[in-house]
Amino acid sequence: MTELVQTDDLTAAALADSVAAAVAAGVVVREVTTIEEQAAVVRLLSEIWGRSLDNPPVPPELLRAFAKAGNYISAAFVDDEIVGATIGFHSTPEKHALHSHIAGVRPQLAGRSVGFAMKQHQRAWALSRGIEAIEWTFDPLVARNAYFNVMKLRAMPVEYLTNFYGVMPDVINGDDETDRLLVRWSLREPEVVAAASGIAPVVDPQAPGIECVRVPADIERLRTTDLALARQWRLDVRERLGAALAGGGRVVGFDRTAGYLVRTGGAS
Repeated sequence: MTELVQTDDLTAAALADSVAAAVAAGVVVREVTTIEEQAAVVRLLSEIWGRSLDNPPVPPELLRAFAKAGNYISAAFVDDEIVGATIGFHSTPEKHALHSHIAGVRPQLAGRSVGFAMKQHQRAWALSRGIEAIEWTFDPLVARNAYFNVMKLRAMPVEYLTNFYGVMPDVINGDDETDRLLVRWSLREPEVVAAASGIAPVVDPQAPGIECVRVPADIERLRTTDLALARQWRLDVRERLGAALAGGGRVVGFDRTAGYLVRTGGAS
């Protein structure tokens, strides 16, 4: 395990926020270390992504090595059942960051804020080890994930990655290209601290200097009903959001109707 560092006031508050979020979601979130629990994590993630155990999202032997090297492997439990899992690994030393590679929650628990509880546990774990930021990628077309990351957590997009993973033939990605947004969750930022205790940010889509980049309301459904339109959305968002970020724009929020709220490069 990564060695703990001395707990400061902010880290202590993060630990308290983590416990509160887990209680509110009706789960217990903790690290998993045994082969049996790690195997259960692999089974759950394979189920969520619709992949066979012969081709899981993360091979069990790699998960075992990650754990031995002190990386982050945790699960959310209801009683003794694993209902969610998160896997992350350390980034380069100068970044003082963790890369959160994959996270999933059993679909039947949607709406219970299990994902929020899992991220707060990850934040507290990282801070207690002197890690200042967590990065991960997500599909920019998935509106609910964009809202969760940007508004509920205040993890802010920093880079648009075109077809980052190549083809991933699973039930979540289908045959679509795997464009991703890289987000950076700066764990000590005041807005992140506020969000951890449930204080939502206020961002006005009509504010001067804000460009809105819309995304479909439900890209997963669209991929099954109109693949051509889903692919057009991909190209449109890639062009507009990718160009905005490359040109110095900064995502400051996400609106369920207006989409990404981007403060353009020349705006203060």
